[in-house]
Amino acid sequence: MMKSVVAIIDYGSGNLRSAEKALARAASEHATGHQIVVTSDPDIVARAERIVLPGVGAFADCMRGLSEISGMVDALNQTVIAQGKPFLGICVGMQLMARVGREFGDTPGLDWIDGEIVRLAPDDASLKIPHMGWNELHIREQHPLFREIGEGAHAYFVHSFEFRARKHILATTDYGGDVTAVIGRDNLVGTQFHPEKSQATGLQLLANFLTWRP
Repeated sequence: MMKSVVAIIDYGSGNLRSAEKALARAASEHATGHQIVVTSDPDIVARAERIVLPGVGAFADCMRGLSEISGMVDALNQTVIAQGKPFLGICVGMQLMARVGREFGDTPGLDWIDGEIVRLAPDDASLKIPHMGWNELHIREQHPLFREIGEGAHAYFVHSFEFRARKHILATTDYGGDVTAVIGRDNLVGTQFHPEKSQATGLQLLANFLTWRP
């Protein structure tokens, strides 16, 4: 049993090295003792203590890439849902937790949190898509992930689609209306923003994830 391994899933989506470096820095600075491993091996994922799913690009492409790794979706369902190990989804990795993505037609997601991924539609027509840059976090529900992260902390976003859900929204940001910034339930959390690009706020959040005991 590799109790201290954090598995970052490599399924051909995203700059995994920046997430790996940020998690390794958070683990080092907070002396959590974790080993950060980038992997596409479902067996390593199954044995890891906690799991990170990054992702950039189109929902359908990411879901296809994840599904094409033999045994990976099964390993995730077993490890995260059945066993309750801590899980962090980042950007599209967060969106894959939804029931369905509406980008380029409907694509089923992992269906871990009831909701859908839809195109951003800001009330202010002058706001550009994609939403790109620094925005404030508005905390809706207190959560261990937000330890030492205050209301209004800034995080870095790059996305054209958002997670629409009725429940489990932990924090929002304002981009021509409320947009889900952090979602979660039980042992699951996801950030629409990129903690690995969000400087002090992001490093604190990653450290909080590493020490979180759901």
